[in-house]
Amino acid sequence: MSDYLLEVEHLQKHFPIKGGGFGKNKKVVQALDDLTFGIKKGETLGMVGESGCGKTTAGRTILRLHEPTDGKIIYDGDVLFDKEKKIAVNMLPYRKKMQIVFQDPYASLDPRMTVGDIVGEPIDIHKLCSSKQERYDKIIGLLEKVGLNSEHANRYPHEFSGGQRQRVGIARALAVDPEFIVCDEPISALDVSIQAQVINMFEDLQDQMGLTYLFIAHDLSVVKHISDRIVVMYLGRMVELADSYELTMHSMHPYTRSLVSAIPIADPVTARKSKRIILEGDVPSPIDPPSGCRFRTRCPYADERCAAEVPEFKEVTSGHYVACHHLDRVK
Repeated sequence: MSDYLLEVEHLQKHFPIKGGGFGKNKKVVQALDDLTFGIKKGETLGMVGESGCGKTTAGRTILRLHEPTDGKIIYDGDVLFDKEKKIAVNMLPYRKKMQIVFQDPYASLDPRMTVGDIVGEPIDIHKLCSSKQERYDKIIGLLEKVGLNSEHANRYPHEFSGGQRQRVGIARALAVDPEFIVCDEPISALDVSIQAQVINMFEDLQDQMGLTYLFIAHDLSVVKHISDRIVVMYLGRMVELADSYELTMHSMHPYTRSLVSAIPIADPVTARKSKRIILEGDVPSPIDPPSGCRFRTRCPYADERCAAEVPEFKEVTSGHYVACHHLDRVK
């Protein structure tokens, strides 16, 4: 039996581009390529990277909201998807175990439904309550668990602040008593003061309910705070994976080092001594990514080998994985 609650192996997701005539060589957006990792029960795996690197696609593909192009997804020993063996199971029974909190709390809530109906819909779909009173009590209990109250059940999403709407989204995800939640940039649309409250709530819920998280964000300082381990993405590929402390204090990949250097430092003396690593150039298009190492067009250490060979994602020290040809040059 595996130690991991969730495992993905060589996961890919390519989106075909519509149009382009009748030619055979139709282009695709290579959103995800060769994603391989596991998440242990009760763990929080953080996922960071620039906008467009494939973080959100990774979360949705794992839940099969997007059907994978290739690879394998295993949840608690059950194979949910295996392209090679042509396995693609019915996901409805697993929706009770695997949930998602979306990035935009307004767009993900139906404006025509009351908060009570929004939170109650998963309960109805999975037939979790046998009476209206039981359903009502469960909905109120969920709202109170995320810091709202019974009065909010009869209101509509537009009557709430951004932070409150996100709490509604979290209550909806918790309605089916899940084990695993994909947190898709759940605080990026919120004010900084509200972000801390929501982060603390996620941590409290994890302690109370034994939840496992895939926490997606572009702010490494936030991910460092909540995550046990962190995976760094660049243009659809994993470039580094390590324990949260190890990755931020002893990062090895040049891209990760640039992200770490951007974390604000509270101490002004230390901040003045720290060196900000600024990357040159723009992120290449996922329609036509660079050959070899995808980071090479912005990497100061790149050479001919980087253009010719895709770097192996390998374990450099215990639990610390990196994809780079020239770790000896990175300073």
